Amino acid sequence: AVRGGAPAGEPAGAGQAEAKAIFQCPMHPAIVQDHPGDCPICGMKLVKVDAPAAGGAAASAAKPAKKEPEKTIFQCPMHPAIVQDHPGDCPICGMKLVKVTSGGAAEEHADHSAHRPAELAAVEIDPTRQQLIGLRTARAEVAPVGGSWRTAGRVAVDERRIHHVNLKVGGFVEHDHANFVGKEVRRGEPLFSLYSPELLAAQEELLLALRTRDALAKSGAAPSDGNALVEAARRKLQLWDVPAAEIERLERTGEPSKFLTFRSPASGVVVKRDVVPGMRLEPGAMPYEITDLSRVWVLADVYETELRNVAVGMRASLTLKAHPNRTFEGKVAFVDPILDPRTRTVKVRLEFPNGGGELKPEMFGEVVLHGEAREALRIPADAVIHSGTTDVVFVSLGQGKFLPVEVKVGERDSRWVEIVEGIDEGEAVVTRANFLVDSESRLRASLAAMTQGAGGPAPAPAADPHAGHGGR
Repeated sequence: AVRGGAPAGEPAGAGQAEAKAIFQCPMHPAIVQDHPGDCPICGMKLVKVDAPAAGGAAASAAKPAKKEPEKTIFQCPMHPAIVQDHPGDCPICGMKLVKVTSGGAAEEHADHSAHRPAELAAVEIDPTRQQLIGLRTARAEVAPVGGSWRTAGRVAVDERRIHHVNLKVGGFVEHDHANFVGKEVRRGEPLFSLYSPELLAAQEELLLALRTRDALAKSGAAPSDGNALVEAARRKLQLWDVPAAEIERLERTGEPSKFLTFRSPASGVVVKRDVVPGMRLEPGAMPYEITDLSRVWVLADVYETELRNVAVGMRASLTLKAHPNRTFEGKVAFVDPILDPRTRTVKVRLEFPNGGGELKPEMFGEVVLHGEAREALRIPADAVIHSGTTDVVFVSLGQGKFLPVEVKVGERDSRWVEIVEGIDEGEAVVTRANFLVDSESRLRASLAAMTQGAGGPAPAPAADPHAGHGGR
């Protein structure tokens, strides 16, 4: 029999879904199941929780959510736990508190649904725990980015300032004036003295040509008849690298020198010496190598991803551990047209003045290439977590809620990272303890996936206050 529209023997209200008991871990709310047991994470006994009836849930869902009135509060950007209802300074770091809106703050955030990583979940951390783990946040701001790139550099010799002293005539070394490697010499200073029978004979030829020219001039012959012979003898000595001052002395005094002194062709440092007194040198020998270190090269490696920012003439600075309080200024002189396939880098040659000799070849230092900076959205480099092929930041939503957002980065340096896509200006991102937040986010996402896959009731996801609002 049916009474009151209900079958006989059924309790009143059976048409509505009965409330079903569920069991939940008090320490890990994501662990939910429909039968008693232990938490697989901490081992605690699951606590019985009465789930709302389906009809009641439907009725609740049918009711429009009451919007909380907006309330203006002031929060520290570096310590989100510091919140008060009036302006002031943070008692921890002393920063000015930033004005934010609670209650209606959900509408002020951008919609990050298109940038939510599937393997991460939103997390909620109470202020006390934030203080314990040292969580800090910073706001995205539009400021200069790029303009400088750092790399390692090695000081090298300027190959255009290497001078070889070669002999074009054989002889015996009488005396060496530059008698050790590393000796500094000036242009025109004596290097070594050489006795050579061939040089002595060439001097006699020049004196004989001079006497012949004078005799022809006295006999009334044309002066040009003797000049050709003199020029030929003088040219022979010049081609053998006899100094011009020595030739002038020979013509003035008329006395040949047994030993001829060869002088330095440039100022610099003796880096190679293959001569000792009494040694015989053959034509073509190279007794000295002199390098001018008044200007040096610095060879730096630039990755192919940063190569577009490097150009010839760009200003560069160099710092060395040997001179920690000094910065050397130079410029880019050459960019290698060939990429090194092993290191995926390109050699860049920079030129630096070295009048004081502080820059010594084979020194290592840090090179900073200075380019043109531009205005763009940036955040601290510590805020970005590299997750495989993606970059993720955790955006602070206020009231201890943090949302993982995938971002696209641009230029970066040791302090700042440019954000091309993902977040907007003014949003706060986690800069310290973000790896702990990332671990909690991954754990919650994994537990949620396990719970849903086991057929049990899925835990209610954290409400995303960004839904329904436009963003980047």
